[in-house]
Amino acid sequence: MKFSIVVAITPEELEQYAIDAAQQAGAAGITLLNGRGIGAKTKKTFFGMTFEGSQSVLLMVVAKSLAEPVLAAMHNLLVTDGDSRGLAFSLPIEHLKGIDLSQLEQFEQRLMHSSTNS
Repeated sequence: MKFSIVVAITPEELEQYAIDAAQQAGAAGITLLNGRGIGAKTKKTFFGMTFEGSQSVLLMVVAKSLAEPVLAAMHNLLVTDGDSRGLAFSLPIEHLKGIDLSQLEQFEQRLMHSSTNS
């Protein structure tokens, strides 16, 4: 089975919505990281200090066939009226060790379920 990693960077206030959307799209496990970013647009300032806001970084290892549905779910959440409030992308995983076998079973069940519904 081939795997991909999906990375989603969202504003902190959308973190739970992103988790819910990713899980509904098929992601089983999600690792959360806190982050800060520098965007292309100038951010608000407060007494001369730039306010960027906190971001959440979601890391998800998914079966390759689930990467696109998870990315689509992130796109639906993060892009409204052409304005993006985050970023999501996937990368193929060449080698993978240490994955929980129960997650592997969940991946296989979702794949079987999605192929029978197609």
